[in-house]
Amino acid sequence: MTNRYMVSLLLALSVGGAQAQEISTVNTTIDCGQVVFKQPVTAEFVLNNSGGRPLIISDVRTDCGCTTVSYPKTAIPAGERFKVTTTYDAKQMGHFNKQIGIYSNAGDNPMMLSLKGVVVPQISDFQGEYPFQLGSLAIDVNDIVFDDVNRGDNPFQKIHIKNNGTETAEPVFMHLPDYLKAEVSPSRIAPGHSAIATIILDSHRLRDLGLTQTSIYLGSFIGDKVSPEKEITISTVLLPGFENMTETQRVNAPKARFSTLSLEMGSFNGKTKKNGTIKITNEGLSPLNIRSLQMFTAGLEVSLNKTLIEPGKTASLKVTAIAELLNRARSKPRILMITNDPENTKVTININIK
Repeated sequence: MTNRYMVSLLLALSVGGAQAQEISTVNTTIDCGQVVFKQPVTAEFVLNNSGGRPLIISDVRTDCGCTTVSYPKTAIPAGERFKVTTTYDAKQMGHFNKQIGIYSNAGDNPMMLSLKGVVVPQISDFQGEYPFQLGSLAIDVNDIVFDDVNRGDNPFQKIHIKNNGTETAEPVFMHLPDYLKAEVSPSRIAPGHSAIATIILDSHRLRDLGLTQTSIYLGSFIGDKVSPEKEITISTVLLPGFENMTETQRVNAPKARFSTLSLEMGSFNGKTKKNGTIKITNEGLSPLNIRSLQMFTAGLEVSLNKTLIEPGKTASLKVTAIAELLNRARSKPRILMITNDPENTKVTININIK
């Protein structure tokens, strides 16, 4: 009898779990971008009753009287989409971030939505060019470099986006590594209008010193396909820290000296490869350690005969340029070197070849 009761109870719990109520949405936050003073702004949240029974919204609450909300007053069938429309009165200058709580039979706790933006006297649009076309979106830059980053820094860079399509776009950055975050304001761009994307670097999550490179992709909507035409390259240079170095250590530090930091290699003149050499001399009092040696672009090969250079000694850096690969490179060929010389922590060597 007891076992039969337990089986019945487990079946009941299983059925109850299958019918559990739930609200889902792709975006819980809508960024309205710039909003003109005293001109109310309206945004629509698209949600879904992803539970197994009708959804009933009992109440919707906002954190101030400056935000009004419209929502379905009748039961929403299982699997159906619905909209919650919010309006902010924009009677106060500056940034705003308004919270909306949806109370329903989906659970004891409300589902929280957020409407944010900045109220300005007048809209200030980007006046520059958008030379790079990524699908229906155009951007002003497709190659970003976070240079001279120290561990603990959180630098950011901006990308201006314009919607050249015929439908409203909801830009999304795809294949973001864990050390990058992207925010787009406004989060929805009408045809012919623009937005600003902010790419933020978390240097704590960078694993290696020196150059870290990755590609991210800008889509026009969530679920958009990744393709080469939507690529944006991100390069980051993380420097070693010397802030705890004593004065004695600085006096006795290695000193890197280079025969050139701009290697002139002339023209390929029909050749597939060209070679050049740079001499590196340690004029300091302790060993010079070449900690990292990397290329910003494809098409270069390097060979260093020794990475630890004793005081007064010289090493040779051989550089080979490959015509076929350099012709496809998106940026100027450069070599990055990270050393333990506190005065030359990061060394960039430019390769000049036609």
